[in-house]
Amino acid sequence: MIYSTATVPVNPVGETKLTREQVWKGLELKARDARLFLPPGLCTRCDVVEKSDTHFVRDATIAGSDIREIITLEPQSKVTFFQANGPREGAIINELFEDEAGALQLRFYCYLGLRGKQPNGPEEQAEQTFDSENGYKSALLSTLKRTRELIAQGRL
Repeated sequence: MIYSTATVPVNPVGETKLTREQVWKGLELKARDARLFLPPGLCTRCDVVEKSDTHFVRDATIAGSDIREIITLEPQSKVTFFQANGPREGAIINELFEDEAGALQLRFYCYLGLRGKQPNGPEEQAEQTFDSENGYKSALLSTLKRTRELIAQGRL
């Protein structure tokens, strides 16, 4: 089982301040179309194929893998990506919250397994190491950066 987490401040010194509402709009847009937030070419397809009052389903091709995700939104707070098919199974969560000092934070955490692979085997152990500076933390920072860009362009 892979458990990873990373948390970053939404408004570090020197960055354009984002409100909770702005970050939420960015997270919601990312959930609907990951292509706008991932490095060019990493996500080549991202389509919402089903909608309901409680969730939506998207089919995407990310890093060459076809993935179906069931996505739930807890407005202004949390986006949960349930891995319905693809190389991973489990849940990925992006959560927006205030820390004890009242500063807005963005947290990523996941509980995942790799389909068809030995639990806690070498493949899962390799994925576990992805939560380094170049992994999930970098993805959070990239999401905030892209949100700022889209706001500056008037697209969000």
